[in-house]
Amino acid sequence: MPRELHVRVVQDPSRGFTTLPDALTRGPDITVSLDVLGDDRLRARLYGPAVPSLHGTEHRVDLAVRPAEVRSAAARLCRMWKEVLVDHRPLTADGRPVPGEPETPYASLVDLRSRPPDEVATLMEELALAGSELLYGTLLGGTDPRIARFRSYLTEALAQRENLRVRFDSDLHLPWPMVCLEAEDLPPGPAPPAETLSALFRRFLGNRHQIEQTGGAYPWLVGLRDAPEVPAVSLNHDTRVDRAGRTRATDVAALLAKGTRFVERSTWRELVTALGRPDLCEQLMYFWCHGRFAADGPQPPSLVLSLTDQKTIDAHTIRDRRRRFGTDHPFQPFVVLNACYAGLPEGSADARFLSRAFVDAGARGVLGPQIEIPQVFAAEYALEFLTRYLQGSQTAGSIALAVTRYFAEELHNPLGLAYALHHGMDTRLERAPSPSSDSDREVPV
Repeated sequence: MPRELHVRVVQDPSRGFTTLPDALTRGPDITVSLDVLGDDRLRARLYGPAVPSLHGTEHRVDLAVRPAEVRSAAARLCRMWKEVLVDHRPLTADGRPVPGEPETPYASLVDLRSRPPDEVATLMEELALAGSELLYGTLLGGTDPRIARFRSYLTEALAQRENLRVRFDSDLHLPWPMVCLEAEDLPPGPAPPAETLSALFRRFLGNRHQIEQTGGAYPWLVGLRDAPEVPAVSLNHDTRVDRAGRTRATDVAALLAKGTRFVERSTWRELVTALGRPDLCEQLMYFWCHGRFAADGPQPPSLVLSLTDQKTIDAHTIRDRRRRFGTDHPFQPFVVLNACYAGLPEGSADARFLSRAFVDAGARGVLGPQIEIPQVFAAEYALEFLTRYLQGSQTAGSIALAVTRYFAEELHNPLGLAYALHHGMDTRLERAPSPSSDSDREVPV
């Protein structure tokens, strides 16, 4: 007579034989590469399973624009977001501030549903035009039929579907989430033909797809470390930011400290001391501070952050402390740089990019804004993103897309598009199962 037998699982003896030494993920649906060749040449490549095939090979073309022109247009787009949207001042017919309203509502409000829809749409139309001109007028401009063919394949790949995983791989970083498709290139949607606010948001790449920007070859030469049961999380902040408590920064700090091994740092010395430790092992590093561009002699200005003591933290700060450890160390965090311009390369010195320094040191992804972001929105964005990320069930790329859509669709606020993800689209906060979940568990056989 058959009967059920019970097996007591004490350990997993086959783990070392059934798992690979690194986490393997499927490739992106679309990869766009911009290769800088010398000082005045730029080659574009396009491939991936969501790209229409051309004789079984990748699409490739030499562009008619110089890298410096593309960088200039990208910087202008970021500046326009600050000037057109964040600094917008509603005025009466006689040019006076509107009584009873915030002087700069797009810098002081998160929920923009109270703003006139026509006003928001007018501002977004201007930014959509600038975003599409960066792509079609500057980067892929010209009359060369080969560039026109490449342009059509790229447009078809990005426009026909949504929710794709898109990688822009280049040392030439652009504000891709803020780049826009033409309205006529999109398939018919639920919105009427007129450019409603919803239809405008659908044109921005950051509202259509998961996007990461990558650069360099093999940034990680070792596999992922074993995930801990309780993640280590750090808050690196300037305690002088929002002392009046007008933002939800304290809620973010409380969220980070809940159910984690939490570390708080507020000075340059505390941060560099931690970075100088070979055993530094944090799964999430969150920065809440100011970012600015500092002059460096005859060289282009470089991005620096500062904590409470105002001592500068730049890409060299990271590299100087981590280079000596090579690749054999546990430093593999996901980094959120919630400071102005932290997602923006400085000038033409892309190799000195702060996010790139973190990735080269072992970080699995870096998220940061590409413009001077309002503090009240930055705190709300962090709360939304980190709440989802700390749950450990979604990847950073899917969360960034969901958070951008939440602010745009629910609150009519487009500023989620100002955040860029550098590497880390597939990064997830992993937690090891507790020993009690497998050991001493009886299973029927």
